[in-house]
Amino acid sequence: MGKITKEMTIGEILTINPKAIPVLLNAGMHCLGCPASQAESLEEAAMVHGIDIDALMAELETAE
Repeated sequence: MGKITKEMTIGEILTINPKAIPVLLNAGMHCLGCPASQAESLEEAAMVHGIDIDALMAELETAE
């Protein structure tokens, strides 16, 4: 499995690690299949949803 970075799109993250799905859903990112998930970086999506990117990255690391 590849390493998840803030610069990746949600679509890329889900492709390399489907275990990230519950982490993202629990963080409040419920539109994992929407068009924005294919274009926005994880960092941009976190900002839009008011989520602390560093805390989210720490949770995603445990999902690997």
